[in-house]
Amino acid sequence: MSRAILQVMIRGRVQGVGYRAWVEYQATASGLEGWVRNRRDGSVEALFAGAPKHVADMVALCRHGPPSSRVDSVTSETASVDELNLRRAGEAFSVLPTV
Repeated sequence: MSRAILQVMIRGRVQGVGYRAWVEYQATASGLEGWVRNRRDGSVEALFAGAPKHVADMVALCRHGPPSSRVDSVTSETASVDELNLRRAGEAFSVLPTV
């Protein structure tokens, strides 16, 4: 089975509205691995790894976000498997501290 790994940057009103928790819930429900974190510039960054269709569906979900958010843009790029090492030990999907 093939595997896709995408690093995603979400901009808009996405901090303070439960966006990270929403991403974690959606990604876990889809069986994806990876992480999500806030960035000091107000954006949210995430990494999704898994079946290509599930990763693509997750990126599409990020374009809408939870009801209280306002997503202005979502950009993505292919990432390496090494990026998964940022996760906390023993977790398939982690919420990381702000960078």
